[in-house]
Amino acid sequence: MKTIYKIAKTELQTLFYSPIAWLILIIFTFQCSMAFSDLMSGLVRRESLGYGNYNATMGLYAGWRGLFTAVQSYLYLYIPLLTMSLMSREFGSGSIKLLYSSPVTNWQIILGKYASMMVYALVLMGVLSIFGIYTAFAVKDADIPLVLSGMFGLYLLICAYAAIGLFMSSLTSYQIVAAVGTLAILAALSYVKGLWQEIDFVRDITFWLAISGRAGEFVNGLICSEDVIYFLIVIGLFLFMTVIRLQSRRQKSSWAVNFGKYAVVWFIAMLVGYLSSRPSLMSFYDVTRTKQNTLTPNSQDIVARMDGKLTITTYVNVMDDYYWIGMPSQKSYDLRRFRQYLRFKPDITMKYVYYYDSVKNMKNLEKRYPNMTFDQMVKRTLESTGLDTTKVLKPEQIRARIDLSGEYNRFVRLLERENGQKTFLRVFDDMIIFPGETEISAAFKRIVMKLPKVGFLTGHGERNTEREGDRDYNAFTQDKPFRYSLINQGFDFESVTLDKEVPADVNILVIAETRQPLTA
Repeated sequence: MKTIYKIAKTELQTLFYSPIAWLILIIFTFQCSMAFSDLMSGLVRRESLGYGNYNATMGLYAGWRGLFTAVQSYLYLYIPLLTMSLMSREFGSGSIKLLYSSPVTNWQIILGKYASMMVYALVLMGVLSIFGIYTAFAVKDADIPLVLSGMFGLYLLICAYAAIGLFMSSLTSYQIVAAVGTLAILAALSYVKGLWQEIDFVRDITFWLAISGRAGEFVNGLICSEDVIYFLIVIGLFLFMTVIRLQSRRQKSSWAVNFGKYAVVWFIAMLVGYLSSRPSLMSFYDVTRTKQNTLTPNSQDIVARMDGKLTITTYVNVMDDYYWIGMPSQKSYDLRRFRQYLRFKPDITMKYVYYYDSVKNMKNLEKRYPNMTFDQMVKRTLESTGLDTTKVLKPEQIRARIDLSGEYNRFVRLLERENGQKTFLRVFDDMIIFPGETEISAAFKRIVMKLPKVGFLTGHGERNTEREGDRDYNAFTQDKPFRYSLINQGFDFESVTLDKEVPADVNILVIAETRQPLTA
């Protein structure tokens, strides 16, 4: 430990003797100060105008414009400038030979230099802590755990960047090459999320490898074991590879031996990463005061009642407007829409069925594909989507499996329990499109408990639940693409007449603007 401490101390002294460390610290402080001042002035302006500020801490640090969100976007520019000289300088000046000839192990060299970067990262966090302290005094009931969670995520992100930069610095004696190489690796880890998402096996690997957005959960106040382990894996992976690189320079060995060492390290990292990403092995801690990253207690109670496995089968009509949600390239993103539910019920299984059939929006299709038959439209659509046509069911095949005509052959999910209870979960014709916690929990309620039933009195000129129009209640009661219809909000309904007794299972009776007298 003393050797590691001495190397780290020497590296820090060298770092702060150069203008780069000070320049980065000044620029970082200036950028953070400007961003925070802008955000704080916005909150003060809203307060002075009488609008109030709900969850001000979240607005200051998280969300689309928060301070920590902004910091994430430019951290990658700083770290390569700090790490480019860690090992390149030793190779370029020849001082690495002195280290090799001294009683110092490769691990001590690497850990000492990496420890210096961890200390510098703490200095950057110290800058951010100033804003946190100010927030604690300036904002009433400030959510300080949210601030600490975001700082923890950013610290892990910097440490991961530093490990990557240290490895790249060990590959060359040219500092600029090391810096550019680090930027290239960071860019690759950012964009790998979108690569080969159509291939089932590769999709999980590339999506997990992506470093972009990993600190986002921390910034929003949710600490997930998968994200923590991811950063530890990335740090450990590149530190191990750096040590292997030094060993190959210190003790000449064949390329096959070196390749084998790298392969073993990567295999172990991928195995641990795969295990850590399994829903049943993941742990969560929501640090926010309002627990806004967690299902509400009512939703948790609904999920707790759902014993046995749950299968969510997504039926994707490639001719529907919302087919893109269920495309193979979108499956990883689609799964994350149920992340909060997977936290409390990790045995949810996702399946996808692709088919083509007639849709309600045929006029739109005719505009897109003029002078084409339906079969020609299907052929053109399949060509543009790149789907394997052998896996796309024909109309007669999908109808033999399930009747989706009641759902207008739209994009829809079938929720099915082991005991056979099932219901549909829909997307909606609005700006949001996707169902939120309210709609998902309402669908879950339908297969775990008896829903309240609303009765609508008919026979006296009341508003009609069957007719569509401004006066009638079709949209309010049963319009499936309408988010706020009763059937999508956890209610059943039926029409009630006075020529017989009101059914006992009707919990609410609606008498909507009668136009004829009610007679006994």
